[in-house]
Parts: sequence; C-alpha cells; structure tokens
Amino acid sequence: MNRNLLVPYGLKFNPFCAQIPVQALWSSPVIGQFCWRIEQQLGEGGFALISGVSGSGKSATLRLLQSRLANQREVTVGVLSRPQASLADFYRELGELFGVPLRPHNRWASAKALRDRWLQHIDTALSRPVLLVDEAQEMAPTVFAELRLLASAELDSRSILTAVLAGDDRLCARLETPELLPLASRIRARLRTEALPAADLLTCLQHLLEAAGNARLLTAGLQQTLCEHAAGNLRLLMNMANELFATACSQSLATLDEKLYLQVFTPAPKPAQRRLRP
Repeated sequence: MNRNLLVPYGLKFNPFCAQIPVQALWSSPVIGQFCWRIEQQLGEGGFALISGVSGSGKSATLRLLQSRLANQREVTVGVLSRPQASLADFYRELGELFGVPLRPHNRWASAKALRDRWLQHIDTALSRPVLLVDEAQEMAPTVFAELRLLASAELDSRSILTAVLAGDDRLCARLETPELLPLASRIRARLRTEALPAADLLTCLQHLLEAAGNARLLTAGLQQTLCEHAAGNLRLLMNMANELFATACSQSLATLDEKLYLQVFTPAPKPAQRRLRP
C-alpha cells in the first residue's frame, strides 16, 4: 500500500497485509513451544512437521522460526523456494543455499559434496544445518526420498540435517502413503495449526494494530465483529480487515467501525422479480 495512505492513520506499515515485519508477527504459546523444541533439536537433527488448513498460520510460523534461528550463533538456515522443482533443480538450489558447487548430472558426487559440507559445519558449530520447506505438499516423491537419504548418516543412526516441512492436509495424507512412510516415521516434532477461537483472533488483531502504531484504528465493536466472522482463519481475518482499510483510505475515513463493515460486506439486495399473470 502507498506509504502516503498510511501516514494519516499513524501507521508504520499495513497491519493487514502479508508482508508485515517478522517482529510484528503474533506468536501463540503453542508456536513458541514448537520453536523452542526445534532449537533444542539443532544438536541432533531430524525432521519436523507443521501442518494445517490453508490460512491457519503455517508460513508465519516458519518466518518466526527462521527469525529465532537467525539470532543463534553459527546456525546455517536455508529456505527452499521451489518445493515443486525436479530432483536436478532441487540439488541446484541446495548447492546455492549451502554454498556448495553441485553437478546434478553426477548425483553421487553432488550428494557427497553436500554431506561433507554439512559434516564440516557440524564439527565446527556443534549444530545441524537447517532447511525450511514451505508448501511441502508440492514436493515430488523422489525429492522427499532424496532429502531423507541426504540427511541420514552412519546407517541411519545419525541425522546431519534439521529439516522443517510445512504443508496443508494434502501433505499429511501423502505422508501416510507407503512410499513416504519412511520419512513420516522420522518426524520428531509436530505442530498442527487449527482454527483459532475468536478470543485468540482478537488477541492477534490487537497485537498487530499496536505493532503498526495505531491500536485504535478499528473500533472495539468492529474488532469483535471481524473475529466472530473469520471462521477461525487468520488469513480470512486479515483479508477482511484489509478490504475495510482500503475502503476507508479511498473514502478518507478517520476510523473503521461497524457501519463500514455493513457497507462493504452486506450483499446488495436482489431486484424484485415481476410476477407474470396467467
């Protein structure tokens, strides 16, 4: 959103868009406990899973986890940007993330070079490299298998990588198939993002408004109305609030209230149909 539109409302950023600063993200106690669990897992490696319906906060949890891990010394974190890529492109991206020149046409040499780099990091930093994968339900079975084998050493008695997979319910269904059961059995930490009660949505909304610099941008009644009509979904809540904010900016409204909610989200009445006489 145009910066000039935020100034009249005293906002440092749009609290309802997806690109809010990671410092402004709301973290529930469950998310905080999961991030702490991953921090303790760095010394041992292994897989972790974040699952849930679309819009329930999986990607935001990955951002919070990435921020917490970045504050730790000598922790290397890579974020896989193309989970849907082929096996060759998967190797190319891993090589770029961890600074290893790989040759995808020679998979044995590439895997050896990558594992040597990870083992070197473990020996010097006493922690495993970390790979974060969002939208992991898009990964091909061959890529899942290759990742599992890359992370395993010494006859599967040692994990040399910490991998956090995040995906919707399709990922959970795929992990129950025979070809991915070996990977599913290696998941050590799990987080399930569920639909949130209206009280938690309200806490999140108020946290974002305070972080953005204007806790009174929305009236208390509008905040409650939005949270009650968001069906427990954080993304739906933010989308509705963003639509109201855009309308308020276009009309130069000082505050957002229930009247604006009715104006934006009340469906237009259908025109009356004339009944034909027989």
